[in-house]
Amino acid sequence: MDNLMIEKIRELMAKNESIGIGVGKNPGVDEMAGALSLYLALSGVGKKATVICPTEPIVELSSLVGINKVGKSFDGDVTGDLTVSFPYKEGEIEKISYTLEEGKLNILVKAGENGLNFNEKDVEYKTSAGAPGLIFVVGTPRLSDLGTAFDMENLKDSKVVNIDYKSENQGFGDIPLLGKSASSVCELMANFLSSLDLTMDIDIASNLLAGIVDATDNFQSLTTSSLAFETAANLLKKGAVRQAKYAKKDVIEDSFFTPKAQPQTPSFSKITIGTEEKKEGITLDENNPPDDWLAPKIYKGSTNI
Repeated sequence: MDNLMIEKIRELMAKNESIGIGVGKNPGVDEMAGALSLYLALSGVGKKATVICPTEPIVELSSLVGINKVGKSFDGDVTGDLTVSFPYKEGEIEKISYTLEEGKLNILVKAGENGLNFNEKDVEYKTSAGAPGLIFVVGTPRLSDLGTAFDMENLKDSKVVNIDYKSENQGFGDIPLLGKSASSVCELMANFLSSLDLTMDIDIASNLLAGIVDATDNFQSLTTSSLAFETAANLLKKGAVRQAKYAKKDVIEDSFFTPKAQPQTPSFSKITIGTEEKKEGITLDENNPPDDWLAPKIYKGSTNI
């Protein structure tokens, strides 16, 4: 990756404690695994990271580490504003003031001559999102794929880093990191985390490997890059756990190491020579053959005409 871009991202990370990570609607294993790996790595160095996706995670993503941390928006940041709302009619409020008593802020709404037309149950409280100063958009070709999860007005001052490999990516963001010769988001993410010297533990390595396996069709896709194989080897060295459920077509074992079926030896339980009527037949049991079974035998015939 470009060293100048990496240094710029380092500076942005140093300035921002709150960092957002966005994934487009209906993400696959590769996209979500890449986003969650970044979330785990940033959380590991003390950053307040948030992952958002406009759609609910599907069952296929349920085993990715950190999937329970995915939300729908950046709401809930304590740096946001609190808005108190209530019904209002012209002239019913004379003035609004506040007092501080014993560490509490009291907002005083002084009624006008006709009194107030609302009571306590009509009061609403809303916390607006404190926009992250830095946002990573992972595996998402267009910002519109984030839907309402990405509020352009609220996030207008945020710096956006675009990480993707898809040819249809529109190249949006302040820093587009587009590895179009790659075959998965996760191989780019693994390289990105290494460039930032962020630690990759077993959970992160397992997520990244799952994404690569899914995107490359268990390494059988003709577009699988050499970086995918190299990255997968490094992730396995870091302790990545291979989960067969992430491989497509219900692949349970690596085809390179799956033993081929051996031909079955015919089994003969009993052989009968002779006729049943005369009861002169010889019954052979494979477990208890007669002692002279393999010995030469002489058969005599009659010469009577």
